[in-house]
Amino acid sequence: MIKVLVVDYHPIVRAGLKLLFETDPEIKVVGTIGSGIEIFEFIRRFPVDVIISEIDLPELNGITAIRAIKKDNQNLKIIMFSHQPEEIYAISSIKAGAAGYLSKTVDVKTIREAILKVYGGGIYLSEAMAKHLNYEDTRNSKTNLYKRLSTREVEVLKLLSSGKKNKEIAQELAINEKTVSTYKARLFKKLNVTNLVDLIHQAEHTGSI
Repeated sequence: MIKVLVVDYHPIVRAGLKLLFETDPEIKVVGTIGSGIEIFEFIRRFPVDVIISEIDLPELNGITAIRAIKKDNQNLKIIMFSHQPEEIYAISSIKAGAAGYLSKTVDVKTIREAILKVYGGGIYLSEAMAKHLNYEDTRNSKTNLYKRLSTREVEVLKLLSSGKKNKEIAQELAINEKTVSTYKARLFKKLNVTNLVDLIHQAEHTGSI
């Protein structure tokens, strides 16, 4: 039996996924939690094979959580299950250590397939995304622009876009303010802007956030 932990800030999503697999012969939802920070306590206390997690979580975002979790739990498989665009966040999630990415628009069958695949050691991406990654992107395409950003740069960009200050970003990502400033400078250079307003506008325009 594959033991699954569901992490999502919406109670209806948590309840829905648990209900979907209630009678499944191979998959059992062993827990549901609402924030990234709760993951660590849960997996310390209970055995989990696969985590299905939203990116946008209170206290600790999903991508940051993945990186921390995988440091001490290499065999734990993580699937990001998010409303965020796959063509942008799937790459970042896989870089951080996730084994798959699912859009919240997928059907039940697809969720089950993804769980079975990552549990077996595979990487799950939608067919469209897998094909997309095989294409030679033009210099100005959204994906190619995004590929120039590291996982940490994407995290900083997302937090900047949500209105957080350098100090708040440093606290959330457990880095110092000087490092945040360095990442911000890199983002300015890579996205070819000179101020925060243009940075956020460019990120929105290209789909980076």
